Amino acid sequence: MLVNADLSLRASLTPDAYHWVPSPQVGVERVMLDRVGGEVARATSIVRYAPQSHFPSHQHPGGEEILVLSGTFSDETRSYPAGWYLRNPPGSSHQPFSAEGTTIFVKLWQMPTSEPAEVRIDTRDPTNWAQAGDRWVCWLFDNGVETVQLQRLVSGQTVATAEGRQAELLVLDGVLMEGGQVYESGSWLRFPARLHPVLSAGSRAATVYVKTTHIQGATP
Repeated sequence: MLVNADLSLRASLTPDAYHWVPSPQVGVERVMLDRVGGEVARATSIVRYAPQSHFPSHQHPGGEEILVLSGTFSDETRSYPAGWYLRNPPGSSHQPFSAEGTTIFVKLWQMPTSEPAEVRIDTRDPTNWAQAGDRWVCWLFDNGVETVQLQRLVSGQTVATAEGRQAELLVLDGVLMEGGQVYESGSWLRFPARLHPVLSAGSRAATVYVKTTHIQGATP
C-alpha cells in the first residue's frame, strides 16, 4: 500500500478529509497520512482507540513514535494522558490499550536501528518548555539528524523550520495560515527540503508539532 509515499513531494491532510480505516483489531481505527507497506509498514497515522479497546503484545522492529492527542493511552507499564510524547526504540515491544479511549499520532519504522533511547516527555508540564528566541519550544528529541519539538506561536508568528531539511507538521491547537489556505487543528503537512513555505498562526495562539530531518527514514 502506498499513501503519500513519495517523500520528495509535498503532502497534507486536513480534518475534513480524514478517512478512518479499521485496523485488524476491533475498536481501533486509523487515518493513514503516509504509508509504504501493508500491516508492516513505514507509516504515519492518526490512530483512534475506542474505550476498552486494545492491541495484543507486539514488537516494533523499526521503532515507534507516539504523541497522545486526547484521552489516555496505556500499556503494561503505565498510562499516558493527552500531551505525552513517547519514543519506543527499534526492537521494543508493548501491549497497548485504552480504558477511556484515546487518539494518538503515530510514526512507525522511521528510526535507525542504532537508536537505543526510550523517551517519555509530558509536554503539558511547563518545566519542559523553554524560550528559544521569540517563541516557546518543548524539545522532544534531537540526535543531530532528526529534531522533534513543539512550538507555541502567538498570532501571526511563523513556524520555525530549518532550510535544507524535510519538515513535517501537525497542528495541535489553533490554526496555521499559508496565504489563503487555513490548516485547522488536526491538520498534517509534510514538505521536502527544497520547499520552505511560510506558515503562521492565525488570529489566536497555535501549538504545532514540528519534525525536521536530513534523511527520509527507514523502510521495513
